[in-house]
Amino acid sequence: MFRKLRNRLIIINLSITTIVIALTFTSIYLFATEAAKHRPPVIEEQTQTFTNDFENIINVTIRHEKQAAANDLLLMLVVSGIAIEFIVAGVSYYLAEQAIKPVREAYESQKLFIANASHEIKTPLAAISANLEAADIRGNKWLNNVWKEVEKLTVLNNELLTLARTDLVEKSTLDEVNLKKVCLETLKSFEPRMEHKDFKCSFSTHGKVKLAKQDFEQIITILMDNAIKYSDKSISLTLDNEKLVVSNDGATIPEQDLSHVFERFYQTDKSSDGVGLGLAIAKSVAMRNGWKLFAKSAEGLTSFVLELK
Repeated sequence: MFRKLRNRLIIINLSITTIVIALTFTSIYLFATEAAKHRPPVIEEQTQTFTNDFENIINVTIRHEKQAAANDLLLMLVVSGIAIEFIVAGVSYYLAEQAIKPVREAYESQKLFIANASHEIKTPLAAISANLEAADIRGNKWLNNVWKEVEKLTVLNNELLTLARTDLVEKSTLDEVNLKKVCLETLKSFEPRMEHKDFKCSFSTHGKVKLAKQDFEQIITILMDNAIKYSDKSISLTLDNEKLVVSNDGATIPEQDLSHVFERFYQTDKSSDGVGLGLAIAKSVAMRNGWKLFAKSAEGLTSFVLELK
């Protein structure tokens, strides 16, 4: 993330510098060459004493000298421009690094805090759940409410911990995998939840592909969980060697919300039991692997597309 921000700052600085250099040096070159063109080749009083042949030789020589001077000027401007670009690139890199350094350090500290806090919260949550289960008091609506809130807090804490760990990992381990086999193994855990859904899957994969198996499984899990949660009746999954598409027939996501669905804690359906972290985790995992993940929604069909190449 910060590498992209740094590169963007460098590109902006180089673009501005390139435009300024191009305009300035082009103006200098055009002004110098135009001035040379309008300069008289030979002083009138002197030409009267020369023969026509000698005058022509002088004029041709002067024209050649003007062209050579123009070429030298152009070469000097190009070399100077390239040198300035390299200098600006170096300075821009240093300034960009200094500018984002405090933000990067704060972000890293935040990720560590979330990971550590989530880990610490996990223990008392487990203890509360164990004590409630040991109490074995059924039918008490107040305790049922406690159970529900503990379960929601447990899910939130686990997702926060997953997100923090995902942010802390910079590079995933690559494996040679059969995409269809990995996908089918991952889908097995969803069979009980899809008993009343019309689920269709289509595979057009071939051979093995080198990618991060665990990350791919995690994204499938998140997208399928999201599809089951928001679908009315039907869910579909298509997979080839370059793309995974998970679709559902739930409510259409408004156009203005599509660009926000991968933001942390963002929910299009405010009444949902979720916390809005699943898709954010999927997006983070996809970006880490250089994959592209985006959403499309129209006429009651919402699709999440993962491009692997």
